Amino acid sequence: MDDSETPRGTAGRHPLHAFREAEDLVQKRRPLDALKALQPVLESEPDKPSVQLLAGRAYFHSAQLNRAEQALTRVLELDPSDHYARFVLGRTLQRLGRLVEALGQLRMAWAMNPVPEYQDALSEVNARVRLQEG
Repeated sequence: MDDSETPRGTAGRHPLHAFREAEDLVQKRRPLDALKALQPVLESEPDKPSVQLLAGRAYFHSAQLNRAEQALTRVLELDPSDHYARFVLGRTLQRLGRLVEALGQLRMAWAMNPVPEYQDALSEVNARVRLQEG
């Protein structure tokens, strides 16, 4: 989110400040507070990938998995190259029990950015899929 291109919110508070507050709250594992802080930004800038990604992370950490899926899918509609959104979507689908779909997203995330965290998640879901297949 860029400070120069965002309008002031209805309360006169710059959306960037609300975004940064929500980002800090997600990092502190306070996702419900983050969503509350982020709400005005979600309303004023629903098509910004960074806003949807932060919402998706907050929804994921608050176990609102269907909402997380929606927000992260929106990020990928806006920016298909976002490997982190694919990673979190993969983890969301994993928690929803949709392992084959999760595997696809995790494979793409790892192919785009082969970091250990992505590889670990990919290996975990791959093993679970193999167990289910018998």
